[in-house]
Formats: sequence, C-alpha cells, structure tokens
Amino acid sequence: MAILWLLMALLMLSFVVLPLVRRRRGMIEQVHPGHPDAADPAAYGFLRQEELDIRLPGPDQDLLDALELVQRTQDYTAAAQLLAGTETDGELRWQRVQALAGAAALELRQRPGGVHETPGGQWLRVWRAERPQDAGAAAVHAEFLVQQGWRALADGTKDFRLIMEEAREVCGQAAALAPADPVPHIIELAVARGLGCSREEFEQLWLKVLDRAPHHMGAHLAALHYWCEKWHGSREQAYAFAEAAAARAPRGSLLAALPLFAVFEHLPEVNLVLSLYRGEVVAKAVLGAQHAAQEARSDDPVLPHVRHMLVFFLVRAERWAEAMHQLIRVDGHVGALPWSLAADPAAEFAVYRALAVAGYEANGGNPASLPH
Repeated sequence: MAILWLLMALLMLSFVVLPLVRRRRGMIEQVHPGHPDAADPAAYGFLRQEELDIRLPGPDQDLLDALELVQRTQDYTAAAQLLAGTETDGELRWQRVQALAGAAALELRQRPGGVHETPGGQWLRVWRAERPQDAGAAAVHAEFLVQQGWRALADGTKDFRLIMEEAREVCGQAAALAPADPVPHIIELAVARGLGCSREEFEQLWLKVLDRAPHHMGAHLAALHYWCEKWHGSREQAYAFAEAAAARAPRGSLLAALPLFAVFEHLPEVNLVLSLYRGEVVAKAVLGAQHAAQEARSDDPVLPHVRHMLVFFLVRAERWAEAMHQLIRVDGHVGALPWSLAADPAAEFAVYRALAVAGYEANGGNPASLPH
C-alpha cells in the first residue's frame, strides 16, 4: 500500500507542474527502474523503461527493418518498396508515411548540415529527385514539410506559413500521382488547420477524404483537431464531430473510440478531482473505446493508439485492473498519445504503468491473476 501512496503522490505532484510542459500534460515525476519503491515490470512481462520503443504505437517490424536499412545506408529503396507494397486505403499506409517523414525530420534536426557536413534525411531528398513520379515519396515529403512547419511554429520562427504553403503544394502533387489514396488529403487536413482555412474550405477537403476512406480513423483524428477549441472550433463542435463519427461507425471500426480522443483534447490543464475521470462524460467515452477495442481486428494498426489512450484514462480513474488489461497488450511501444506529448515518453508511460501495477496489487491482484 505504501508503494501505491508514493506513486499517487507523484502523480498528483505532476498535475501541478503540467502547465509547464507541452500541452501541460506531459512529463510526470519519474520513478526510476532501480528505485526500491518502483513496481517491477518484469513480474508482468513488461519491458524496462529503457527498452520501450518510442517510435511507434505498436509493432510494425517491416517498417522498422526498412527504416534501419535506409538510415544505415542512406538509400531510400527499402522505404520506396515498403510503401509500394502497402495498400492505399488502409490505416497502415498513413502510419508508415508519418513514421518515415518523422525519421527524416529527426535526422535533419540531429544533423542540420553545414559547410563540411551533409544534412540528415538526405535520403528523402534523393528519393524525391530520382523518382518524381513516386506517389509514396511525394506523400512522405509532404508530411515531412508539415512536421517541419509545426516545429518552426513551436520554435517561434517566421517560416511556418511558407513551409505550410509548400506542404500544400506537395500534397497536391502526391494526390495527382495517386488519385485514390486518401493520405495526401489527410496530410492536407493538418495544413488547412495550420493555415487557418475557413470551415467551408476545410469541409470541402474533408469530403475528399470521405470519398476515399469514409471510416479512416487516422483521418478522423486529424480532422478532430480542427474542430477543437484550441484551433478553429469549440468543445461542443469537437464532441459533435466525434460522436457523429462513432454513431455511423461500422462494426469492428475503431471510430467508436473517437469521443475519448475528443475528451482528451479538452481536459483542463490542471485537475486534482478524481470525479472528473469517473464522471458520466469520461465514463461513456471510455466504455465506447473499450467496446471498440474489443470488437476491432487484433492487427488493426490504430488499435494500439486506442489502448494507450485507455491506459491514461483508466489509471486516472483508478480502474487498475482494466488499465492492466490494456497494458499487457501495448507494453513495449509508446509512440502514441498521450505519452508522445511528454519530453520523455518512456518515462511518462512508465509512471502510469507503475501506478496501474501498484493499484492492481493493492487490491489483491498479482501476475498470476492477470488474464492474458
């Protein structure tokens, strides 16, 4: 019980300092793996904090293999082949485009280049130059520019609009190369949000997405941001968008979990009241997400995103056993909301995981009693 109280104290402390970090919900006080009061993740088959993969929300070995080869050799061929073999109308292509663009952006940030140094991410520039008709290259380039644009905005530079305008142009090129592919239009949703496009313009773009992939969870998550209070909508509009999508979701679709993401986007910056996470709005959204996760295909690429969000809400609601049920299915990969908002996603995830373990054990649970 002492461990549980210690961990709860750390979590409550984190609520006070949350406004100091990105989105004010990021870094939580860390319980180091070697600390005597830290829960032992190995007892449940969990990975140590330092072993957690922050690049992806869930396993995608083909992507990791391609990335490793591209980054080691600076030859884009493996990335081109991966996207060429990935279906255009599913969630996986969107996630792989994001991951490849993120890898190139990270390389550039680590090696910006100079007089005697080649900038990082050179493989993407070569890919675009040598294969101008490759739709995958164009999509990755567009997403790369979007990520660079958001970074410029965060850094307070004046390049944001210029980069976003270029991204919109490349989105158009990618869409022309693959007219049936929703990914270029999904990327353009972020561009439209950043440039402050009118609702009429945004809705026209959204119709292009729906024509190609009406039940695409990644697209709905991208569109949800536009309707959020912090951008161009309101809490009510974001909730309405999410609930309408959930209501028309076919069986097996994870769109039923979209309201939980809408709730997350509108959480107060600091909240010390447990009742918020046990209230009707959150409880209903959690129930919808749990049902969606249960009905979804086990290999659905978006399923880990939903499970990670469920861990966040279930731990804060002190629903320890239910949180453990999700943790045993996502542990190992933490490249998803809400952890990705933190300066150290692995540390953020590890504390929530430790809280779940401690709460579970304080209520009589143990590794043997946890169903897999």
